[in-house]
Amino acid sequence: MRSLVYDNAFRARARRTQGWGLGLLALAVLLWIWLAVLLFTPYETGESDHDCTSRFTSENLHDSDSGCVNERDWPELLAVLGASVPVAVIGSVLYTSGSVSHRMAEHLAEVTRLDRASA
Repeated sequence: MRSLVYDNAFRARARRTQGWGLGLLALAVLLWIWLAVLLFTPYETGESDHDCTSRFTSENLHDSDSGCVNERDWPELLAVLGASVPVAVIGSVLYTSGSVSHRMAEHLAEVTRLDRASA
């Protein structure tokens, strides 16, 4: 009966690991959505309240008098993207590890059940 308690605890840890992985992947998705909003929405310059097109378009690149070129905040965009990458990788690793552990526990339980049935 002690092996059943251990198996249940192992499966609970595997589900918890999966949950942490899903949580981190959800956080990475939120960061990617934030990046898309920053990249594709129009913005205002801080100096003269001048409306600029989105950072993704290059309409204002050739107009040096508009002030939009100097106000593009690329480090913020790259920081959001850079923060999302490790979060996504760690979330993927945790989710995969939890899934594999849970699936292996199910496989071992089924093999044990089939061995008992054939004996």
